[in-house]
Amino acid sequence: MTTLPRTTPTTPASTGPSTGPIAHARADAAAGLDALLSAVGRLTADDLAGPSTLDGWTRGHVLAHVAGLATAMLGQARAAERGEVVPVYASPEARSAGIEAGAERTVAEHLTVLGDLRDSLAEAWPQPGSPLWEAPSGYRGGPLSGCLLAWWREVRIHSVDALAGTTQEVGYETWDDALCAHLREFLAVRLPDGVSVDDVAGDPRDVTAWLAGRVPATPLPGDLPELGPWPSSTPAR
Repeated sequence: MTTLPRTTPTTPASTGPSTGPIAHARADAAAGLDALLSAVGRLTADDLAGPSTLDGWTRGHVLAHVAGLATAMLGQARAAERGEVVPVYASPEARSAGIEAGAERTVAEHLTVLGDLRDSLAEAWPQPGSPLWEAPSGYRGGPLSGCLLAWWREVRIHSVDALAGTTQEVGYETWDDALCAHLREFLAVRLPDGVSVDDVAGDPRDVTAWLAGRVPATPLPGDLPELGPWPSSTPAR
């Protein structure tokens, strides 16, 4: 853990993430979690044990991952408020163990855990325009705003992963234009050198889903390039 002077986040809000994008990401992430909670409440135990769209993971695994990430980002927000930088997870092994344990939760237990995290995140995130969004974090060497963006991406993407194939299916139509634009910018590094997002034909939402490693609602035309790994080292600004 690194302790920083309380005066560290001195960058004026106007030079950091603008109020509008931060406010939208915070609001849409909260709306995404609310929608996920509503849908999970109508799942059965068999639904939870069924396969998600992610190899080797049940729907319960995906929900446990969402809860684990929410817990991690809550820790980042609280650390920034204290003027500290802490790791996102204690270790990769601890992260994996948490997902495996959480995957065994009942529907009621998932709802309790995710509901408590929803309330805690709403209290812990700084208000739009706060200089704390520029405070250093333990996530990719970037500021706290990157933690919010990661949470926004993950809760929206994994809602589709967890609910696909159920009667409460949530699809890519729940991804608004701002999220799709953010995802295309964030994931463009997965494309080979010399290929841009604009070179990939198809509906922008389907292109976004493909860039995220998911199966688009409508297949994309033409020969698609092989995607590189998910971004993992550059600061998430």
